[in-house]
Amino acid sequence: MNKGTMKNHNDLIGIDIDHDSPVPLHSQVEQILRDMIKDPKYQKGKFLPKEMDMAKRWGISRNTIRQATSKLIHEDLLIRKKGVGTTVSKKAISTKLKNWFSFSQEMEDSGIEFINYSVRTKWVTATNSVSTNLQIKEGRKILKLTRLRGLKDGPFVHFISYFHPRIGLTGEEDFSRHLYDIIEKDHACVPSISKEEIQAILADKSIAKNLQIVPGDPVLLRKRIVCDPGNRPLEYNLGYYNAKKFSYTIDIKR
Repeated sequence: MNKGTMKNHNDLIGIDIDHDSPVPLHSQVEQILRDMIKDPKYQKGKFLPKEMDMAKRWGISRNTIRQATSKLIHEDLLIRKKGVGTTVSKKAISTKLKNWFSFSQEMEDSGIEFINYSVRTKWVTATNSVSTNLQIKEGRKILKLTRLRGLKDGPFVHFISYFHPRIGLTGEEDFSRHLYDIIEKDHACVPSISKEEIQAILADKSIAKNLQIVPGDPVLLRKRIVCDPGNRPLEYNLGYYNAKKFSYTIDIKR
């Protein structure tokens, strides 16, 4: 074994896989690789540990490692060079499009103090739309969370969230905390991917009442499907924003 390989092998010391975790092995490996991608030493061109070394270290199959690696290569986060090794793609360093947070974390990071006007949980029957987005059978009982949030001068966003039963939420959680911290730290599910759709609509009577606006006023509707590292849905979220008080911005580097 040459010195370069030995050094990369040593990078795995202290990094372990939990074989007793409900999180699939390939998903755990994917999350470890995503953390490595953020490491400056790998962003500067250092090769990631070899698949064989990771498989031997963690007592899992090489195919499991390959499944996680291939997914990140498909996302243009990693580059695999046959006979040479795997490195971090430059695209993974420069783009900000993959960065996303819960609303409370976005507000906290911006230094904005918001108010929870209403936080309610309820067990409901999954409609056709919800079951399709969560990939579950229509009519299954699921947890629904509604939150009305805003500033001192009134609410400006109404969230409706539906959660996949596999998470294990009970409805008794403290939802004043960051939502994705609850899902990850309390229920061992890792919110990793956010698929979003944004459109402009006009407020109906129900939306107008919640946001304290007039029916027909402009509203920004953001639909979000949050998935785990294995691309399995965890949350289907609808966010109705008062367009007069809120704008959605994206930073893109050319």
